[in-house]
Amino acid sequence: MSSSSHDGIEFRNITKRYGDAASPLVVKGISFKVPRGTLTTILGPSGCGKTTTLRMIAGLEMPTSGQILIEGRDVTALGPAERNVSMVFQSYALFPHMDVLANVSYGLTVSGVAKSEIARRAEAAMASVGLTGYGARLPSELSGGQQQRVALARALVLEPAVLLFDEPLSNLDARLRRSMREEIRTLQQRLGLTVAYVTHDQAEALAVSDQIIVMDHGVIAQAGTPHELYERPGSEFVAGFMGEAMLFDGESLPDGSVRLGPIVLARAQERREGRTLAAGKVKVAVRPEAWEVVPAGAGELAAVVAKSAYLGSTREYTFDTALGAIFVVSPEVQRAWQPGDTVSLRLAGHGLSVVAA
Repeated sequence: MSSSSHDGIEFRNITKRYGDAASPLVVKGISFKVPRGTLTTILGPSGCGKTTTLRMIAGLEMPTSGQILIEGRDVTALGPAERNVSMVFQSYALFPHMDVLANVSYGLTVSGVAKSEIARRAEAAMASVGLTGYGARLPSELSGGQQQRVALARALVLEPAVLLFDEPLSNLDARLRRSMREEIRTLQQRLGLTVAYVTHDQAEALAVSDQIIVMDHGVIAQAGTPHELYERPGSEFVAGFMGEAMLFDGESLPDGSVRLGPIVLARAQERREGRTLAAGKVKVAVRPEAWEVVPAGAGELAAVVAKSAYLGSTREYTFDTALGAIFVVSPEVQRAWQPGDTVSLRLAGHGLSVVAA
């Protein structure tokens, strides 16, 4: 089967429905590639089909139609054990009565690998995730982050062609979530792993991914690098899902600029990466950090402070304006505007995109 040697995973027009032919499709003819040695995140709201997609890569679900290739080999009809794929589940799924070493070794033990080889590979996998010396502990004696590492070591010890993560950090607190996502990304890059990663958390996706696939109702809404999806969303849905973008009604003018209330955005077509923007109604997606707060009269949009909050490294404001309420995150923590103050807003050159209405 012809496939690039660089593709760790390839989906070709995959569909999936549960039940008979009259049942609706959960996944509706999607195609994508995860290049070998890279991390792709499948992102989307609950019910969009992302977990079903991951389970089809693992062989836990069979597609209704289409082809799945792993490292160039057609695995569409193969079960999980025949795919050389490991999965790290949201619940970790550790055996509570087994110590860490036995948990990590389990997959090799049931595969009939020699005992000396099992010990060597298990110790190496534990070392790679920082668990050297923890082999005799039970899962109940470990923190959430340590349990996560055991689940990761258990997957790595099988030396899979593809490693899959299903919402792996959702059970951790915010600080641990941040450090674990950094560890997963570092490990993936150091070992050159091919990873597909499912999450509903866009900050997590932005932090760990080479590629993000945004799904919506069983189709791919957009795929690209984190930077592309954040800075140049292709639709209102993607703009709203990739962070806190506010969507405003705008008008595309014949000269390529876009009018947003009293603000005219020059060369808006460049923000569309060469995509032609027809004259007429458009939506302008603006991130909270795209606005600059300046003294009254110094900007293009008059605003009155409705709410103000100090967050240490930033200030958050809500302003009443002619465009409606606008939420702004400002890095200027020394200058504190108070509710009732009259100010102006102007748009910086980033955090701004134009999508079709």
